Amino acid sequence: MSELTAATKKKKKWNRGNIGLLFILPWIIGFVLFKAYPFLSSLYYSFTDYNLFKGITKFTLENYVNVFKNPTERSSLIVTFKYAFMTVPLKLVFALFIAYILNFRIKGVNFFRTAYYIPSILGGSVAIAVLWKALFNDDGLIRTAFASIGIDAPHFFTNPNWALFMICLLRVWQFGSAMVIFLAALKGVSQDLYEAASIDGAGKWVQFFHITVPLITPVIFYNLVTQLVQAFQEFNGPYIITKGGPLGSTTLMSLLVYNNAFQSYKMGKACAEAWVLFLILMVFTAIAFWSQKHWVYYADEDGR
Repeated sequence: MSELTAATKKKKKWNRGNIGLLFILPWIIGFVLFKAYPFLSSLYYSFTDYNLFKGITKFTLENYVNVFKNPTERSSLIVTFKYAFMTVPLKLVFALFIAYILNFRIKGVNFFRTAYYIPSILGGSVAIAVLWKALFNDDGLIRTAFASIGIDAPHFFTNPNWALFMICLLRVWQFGSAMVIFLAALKGVSQDLYEAASIDGAGKWVQFFHITVPLITPVIFYNLVTQLVQAFQEFNGPYIITKGGPLGSTTLMSLLVYNNAFQSYKMGKACAEAWVLFLILMVFTAIAFWSQKHWVYYADEDGR
């Protein structure tokens, strides 16, 4: 009887201990099927010449070699670096600048906060990219307005010297999410520090660079990493507005992966390019985390 009671208690204990596993089982199944399996299978396919319709005929390292050797892929990699290194700093600077201004008690500040945040809500949509194209196209509103006053504006999307910058500008314009995070950080800076600095004769710029910036460096670091990840994954703008042109000047690696995978059906090459992009992003993220000990300030448990 005692053995039966012990077995029953053990069974009940096992049931209670695994009930949580039952609840998260749908998530586990979804993660394995739609995350883990595609992630690992893409690594496998990256070492093959896998074609979507012809299958695999050989295993090779040629896909990875071509990323750095093939002129088209090497050019796309360079364009991706240019895009990221232009977009991320400009976006962070604009977001912090606007957040700093909106942190002051000015009339109608809530309206301006909303107005600056709206582009971030709409920015990732196809409609905004189409609107951007309509504004700056050769026969768009901006060039038409300049032409009406006798000014020959640049060909924003058909000139290789301008196309990438205009794609970057579209992303920089969507600085609202970073701005909101910066604004929350600015609200957390004690006003006593500013008052003490003012008594010592420090001006607004001195207070900004010696009080504000050091105290919000954790948030700057967070925004830096998140914006860097987004920049390397950018796709909508180049695809919808320029299709990677002119002359490949806006063909980012994400767009090249799409073209190889779903237009040329070269899935093996596309997987290799995606993994190279992933590894590059991992390296930059690791460098950012390593560098934070030199410039990111974290308050201790006492808040000092």
